[in-house]
Formats: sequence, structure tokens, C-alpha cells
Amino acid sequence: MASFISLEAIKSIIEHLNPVEAMEKAFRLYSTEPGRVVVPPVGELIFDDPPGDVHIKYGFVRGNDFYIIKIASGFYGNPKFGLPSSDGLMLLFNQRTGVLESVLLDRGYLTNVRTAAAGAVAAKYLAPAVVKTVGILGAGTQARMQLEFLARVRSFDRALVWGLNREELEKYRHDMSRPGLEIELTLDAEEICRRADLIVTCTPSTRPLLKKSWIRAGIHITAVGSDTPEKQELEAGILEKASRVVVDSRFQARTRGECHHALQAGLIREDRLIELGEVVAEPSRGRVADDDITVADLTGVAIQDIFIAEAVYGAWKAGHLTAAGA
Repeated sequence: MASFISLEAIKSIIEHLNPVEAMEKAFRLYSTEPGRVVVPPVGELIFDDPPGDVHIKYGFVRGNDFYIIKIASGFYGNPKFGLPSSDGLMLLFNQRTGVLESVLLDRGYLTNVRTAAAGAVAAKYLAPAVVKTVGILGAGTQARMQLEFLARVRSFDRALVWGLNREELEKYRHDMSRPGLEIELTLDAEEICRRADLIVTCTPSTRPLLKKSWIRAGIHITAVGSDTPEKQELEAGILEKASRVVVDSRFQARTRGECHHALQAGLIREDRLIELGEVVAEPSRGRVADDDITVADLTGVAIQDIFIAEAVYGAWKAGHLTAAGA
């Protein structure tokens, strides 16, 4: 019978894992051993009223024990009703028999974890060595988790957070303030570009929030919000201006994310895109000068879900075996 792993158990397990390291390994495998990784195109449902989207990501690594199917939703008006904006689960099936082995009832939590960990991987290889101010566009769950995970790869003492709603921003500051970290708030997106060294955009915006003319030398931007063809957080010219444009998947960048818009506009060519896994394998392909402008466009790849799901299930199973033998 398949095991059911609760959100509470998953959160407890994650505390003992290293998601950043897991994502580094995932991206490296995806980019350097593509023959082992089977990741079909993303399945998705897009809703207009109320606005929302559901992603179905799935795949397997040849020779591993499982294939994974992940369903994750985002309905962005939910907080008005006291509901979380994201939900979902992950299913692990035996790769040899097709038998369902486990249901990870993560309610979208693991998607948030692996996305934030991917942001940290991008920052590790692409952000300036010295970061004084982190700029965050967005004030939701992912905006919180990105800041938490960035602290694992860079030291900084200030975060400047942008949003559309002052009340939401004040709650962010209340929740995220800690000794040694000053949280500042702004309703002016241009201020983020003037002051921040490392910027993360994590909104569901369908119109550009940052303009090419605002981008100064030395900035790094990680864009994680634009995960459908309709979404866009960066003016396409920013990618044209960048010294390095890094994506999690060239294949996905053709049809979604920031690069999708820049490619369609003819501002960049696909041969300019470097995969994050290639940078992990060969760090010299990342930031090479202090004044580089670097952009990471992360649309979310099923290899991330495979690695995080297998890690959680492996830790859960090992814990249960230990408890059984105690």
C-alpha cells in the first residue's frame, strides 16, 4: 500500500536536508547528462476568473527507483479569503512496476522549497561576491523563502522589498525581521534597481516590473515568477543588456519565462542562453567580472521535483525503518 506523507512530516524532514545542494546536483545532471533525464513538456491549466494556474510536471532519471508526477497550483486571490495561494502534491511511482509508492501531501510546500533553493544556486554562481542589499519584488510565500535561502549563499544586512500593497509589505517586515537584517519597504520598483546588488522577482505579473534603463552595471537578477507564457516580470531589453543570461532549461525558455519574450522580440538568440547546470559544472561560465550584469530566468523544471521528492521519501523511509528497528 502506498505511504502518505503529511505536510508536517515533510517540513520536519526538510530541516535535516540540504535543498540547495540537491538542486545543484539536479541542475548539473539535467544539463550534463541529458540522456539520463526524461522530462516531458510542462502540462498546465490557466484560469482567468478567478486568475490562477495549475502546473503538472513529471519525469524520471533512468536507473533511479521512481518516476514523479507533481501537481502544483497558484490561485493569487486566495489570500483575500484566508486561503494559501498555492497547493499541490507529489506522487512517486515505482519505475519498474508503475505501482504508486508514496503520496507526498506537501500542499505546494516542496515546490516553494525547490524554487527558493534554485534561486540560491543561481545567486551562488552569478551574484556579486559582496552583496550589501538584496532586492525582493513580491511579498508572498516565495518572497519570504527566497530571502531565507539566499542567506545560505551570501551574507547581507539589508533587504529592500517591493510590493503593491503597503499592508502586505508591513506584514512581510514583521514576519521576516531578525537581528542583523534590516527590512526596508518600497512601492517604487525603480528604487530596487538603484540600491540592490542582488534582485529576485517572485510575482505573478503579466507586465514588466523592471525596465532596461534602470539596470546598472554589477547587478544580478533572478526571475522566478514568470513560469507561464503569459507572465513577465522583466522588460525584454534587460536580457539583451545582460552580460550573461542563464536559464534552468533552454527547452522551456522557448515557450515560457523571461527569455521566451526576449526571443520572440528578436532581442536575444537561443545560443546566448547558458543552462544553470552548465554553470554549476563549470563556474567560469557564470559571473566573471564585478561589473557583469547577470540574469537567471528560472521557470521550474521537473528534475527539481524529482530530486526533492526522492530526497524526502528516502529520508522518511529511512526514519521509519530506524523507528521500526528501535
